[in-house]
Amino acid sequence: MKISVVVCVYNEEENIRPLLRQIRDALGGFDYEIIYVDDGSADNTVAEVKNLLDKDLKLIELQKNYGQSSALAAGIDAAQGEYIVTIDGDLQNDPSDIPMMLEMAEAGDWDLVAGIRKNRRDGMFLRKIPSRLANYIIRSSTGVKMKDYGCTLKVFKSDIAKNLGLYGELHRFIPVLAALDGAHITQVDVKHHPRQHGKSKYGIGRTFRVISDLLLVLFFKKYMQKPMHLFGNLGLLMLLAGVVINIYLVVLKILGQDIWGRPLLIFGVILLIAGIQLITVGIAAELQMRTYYESQQKKPYKIRKITSG
Repeated sequence: MKISVVVCVYNEEENIRPLLRQIRDALGGFDYEIIYVDDGSADNTVAEVKNLLDKDLKLIELQKNYGQSSALAAGIDAAQGEYIVTIDGDLQNDPSDIPMMLEMAEAGDWDLVAGIRKNRRDGMFLRKIPSRLANYIIRSSTGVKMKDYGCTLKVFKSDIAKNLGLYGELHRFIPVLAALDGAHITQVDVKHHPRQHGKSKYGIGRTFRVISDLLLVLFFKKYMQKPMHLFGNLGLLMLLAGVVINIYLVVLKILGQDIWGRPLLIFGVILLIAGIQLITVGIAAELQMRTYYESQQKKPYKIRKITSG
């Protein structure tokens, strides 16, 4: 199968039929499947999809509302296509862009082709400004230079999509997760339409959640395979600072000064304890990392291609 289209929906009953029609029109010349993932909808979304089921359409119903990352993961795990396409279920992405993106992926041997919402048709203060702020923070912190992290319309090679490790709310960091896996990534302008039916599930509150998720992604990017470099270095720095402070106080004590109860003494002891704890955490994290790879027979690297003469 060439293409698997994954559509995550939550209370999108009015958008099911028109989006399905648009996807089928766009992919008429391809061997494809469409996977709808219902993320615990409370309206008639599931019934609408079931009325349209055929050999090309599959419905996955989640037990409850888990969030977009988990819904995407469920759809990607079930996908059988050589390429996996993710697209929003609210009609704001345009399925007619999929053939162009697929052609780019094949012609340039790209692992991920990500859409950039050109002339974005959303509200300025509740959607555009928070999105631009989040894009800037992620781009500056991770070094993965993407213009639009929030555009759901993406085309992946199947092996990249299935190894993203999506959980929590990491869907907005998909390009970063793909880059961590060694993916070759490119971007292209895609069409964007205003929402016609239903209500948006996003708002300015998402910008603040980006910060906490970003800390986790930065850890993955820099220290996933070497956690001791983070915890050990911080621990050694605190430990050395504590030792220096306590040596200084011992010298003062020898010279006859009273050091008991000084804030500096308390600070020095705290640094010593914190340093030892961080080093211990670093060792434990190293052991956990090795268990993660060895217990699953994973390798800390991936080979893209082997060429011989």
